[in-house]
Amino acid sequence: MTQTTNNSTQGPARHTTLVIGGTGKTGRRVAEKLGAQGRPVRIGSRSGAPAFDWNEPAGWPAVLDGVDRVYVTYYPDLGFPGAAEQVGAFAEAAVAAGARRLVLLSGRGEEAAQRAEEALKASGADWTVVRASWFNQNFDESFFLEPVLAGEIALPTADAVEPFVDADDIADVVVAALGDDRHIGRTYELSGPRLLGFADIAAELSKVTGREIAYVPVSDEEYRAVLRENGLPEEFADLFTLILDGRNAHLADGVREVLGREPRDFADFAREAAATGVWDVRS
Repeated sequence: MTQTTNNSTQGPARHTTLVIGGTGKTGRRVAEKLGAQGRPVRIGSRSGAPAFDWNEPAGWPAVLDGVDRVYVTYYPDLGFPGAAEQVGAFAEAAVAAGARRLVLLSGRGEEAAQRAEEALKASGADWTVVRASWFNQNFDESFFLEPVLAGEIALPTADAVEPFVDADDIADVVVAALGDDRHIGRTYELSGPRLLGFADIAAELSKVTGREIAYVPVSDEEYRAVLRENGLPEEFADLFTLILDGRNAHLADGVREVLGREPRDFADFAREAAATGVWDVRS
């Protein structure tokens, strides 16, 4: 991967892409795919050089220096209080610095996320919005990994379904959007190829791991108690509303529209992830 720094006295060349959250699930993949194409990349993270922090706007100009396009992801989630305001302020700073081409990762059916989308658009940027369903990789790279290893996925989702999407599909769409002006002013909704409940997920994971992984429905309050016990924001529980009320219980064609192919199925993801040993339980 080609990664720029600010060490040159002349400053970095234009055509550099800033990937905010470049060490995360989608950001890491976007950075790798851009690097494979020989496109200069700067990682936007607290450990980056220069460092990027959503809560430290004084540092944004240094991170944006020499950048002409940005992949914008927000942690922990665009649905959290203050996200829209921070995204809007960053977008304005990016446009002022010459980085007009912004691609925002958003969430399907999230009203708060849509406020962040509008704040980004108001900056005058050449924007693309990518609204994604929940990620397959939540089960091997994120907060569902430990439950899978423990053999019990306990969540307040009842029998609701979600069209889980693969992070590599998201990254491929983002890379296409960053590099092709035909995607300016477009909003794409991405999903996987089928609806899955968490009981279905548990069955798929049991099949590829060779051990029983159970899905256990719990109440909202029980789940919030678990979050508190683990020092995590209770707002994470609010995200399950997006599944419970059925607003996203349908497929989207964004992957096919942008890439001209079908999205990756959860079963294929699970089989390949299992082969890495990520879900192996060692005594």
